[in-house]
Amino acid sequence: MIISRLILKNWKNFKDVDVELQDRVFIVGANASGKSNFLDVFRFLRDIAKPGGGLQKAVNDRGGISKIRSLAARKYPDVEIEVHLSEFGSREILWKYAISIKQETRGFRLPLITFEKVWKGQKLILERPDEEDVKDTARRTQTYLEQINTNKEFREISRFFDNTLYLHLVPQLLKYPHAFTGPDLQDDPFGKGFLERVAKVNEKTRNAWLSRIQHALKLAVPQLSELKFTTDKGYPHLEAIYEHWRPGAGKQKEDQFSDGTLRMIGLFWSLQEGDSLLLLEEPELSLNGSIVSKLAPLIYKLQKPRKRQVIISSHSSDLLNDRGISLSEVIVLEPASEGTKASVSANIEDVKQMLSAGMTPGSAILPRVKPRNIQQLTMEF
Repeated sequence: MIISRLILKNWKNFKDVDVELQDRVFIVGANASGKSNFLDVFRFLRDIAKPGGGLQKAVNDRGGISKIRSLAARKYPDVEIEVHLSEFGSREILWKYAISIKQETRGFRLPLITFEKVWKGQKLILERPDEEDVKDTARRTQTYLEQINTNKEFREISRFFDNTLYLHLVPQLLKYPHAFTGPDLQDDPFGKGFLERVAKVNEKTRNAWLSRIQHALKLAVPQLSELKFTTDKGYPHLEAIYEHWRPGAGKQKEDQFSDGTLRMIGLFWSLQEGDSLLLLEEPELSLNGSIVSKLAPLIYKLQKPRKRQVIISSHSSDLLNDRGISLSEVIVLEPASEGTKASVSANIEDVKQMLSAGMTPGSAILPRVKPRNIQQLTMEF
């Protein structure tokens, strides 16, 4: 399944959003326009649905309702999320899920459900609050989505959200995991335990995935000839062999890899890992522009057999100048006085005209989202 439509009210940067999403989605905007917050909607739904999670934890992990609610929210302060689910390549609605939350006005000031609704196709099969919710307000601190005994009719939605994958690999965490103390973040979004994740995959599948990654790296990383998984005293490692005139002198483990090499490995691994919704945040970081220019078709090639939706945030002209990107795949974020506006670029008339005149998606879209006074930056120092 994919998320084919997203409707938001008062979510972080966004006061009001209603956009259709394709199988592949590119989120484009200036710094602080809300790209990460846009992606976080899907992580929030995942955190509600996942075992050991739930609404209270999902909200608390984000600092409470006050940190989630848009600063532009005034007369209507509730936070609302609605998603429509369809099959890959289809616009027919299979499911709709909607939730509205606010903060309790007294007592423990917990997040409360204002409403929770589920549609199967166009048929409404759940609508809360119900009579029991009215009798017992504490019931509204939990969603039906997170409860096994109440989500039987729409457990397919819960499983879909729970399987959402996000990896924004930070090379230093992978190279020096013991240097970063403190509790690990749930779901390891920044790749501190990436090698353990690789180790858990059965050997045949792991070798097949690493073989594909090795093929890509041999094209992108000078002199790299082999990539393999090894263990040393029970600890997992990645080992690369580089061409060198001295036999055995070209071996390196992950702590010697370049940041770009590690980010490519994390990206290529994630694209092969499952068929669930995949969130990629600025995959171009640390990568050469010539590599970035190939990412869009590569993502398409790997997602299509798995019928997997991929949502990507990016600033990169190298990525977005691929002519295979449709304007319907690009969501443009533009900050305004009443919160960030999100628009499908296919609905922006001047962007359509520039594309029809021969411009690439990136050259038509990116000038809209650059800071207005960026030319004056050097004058300030």
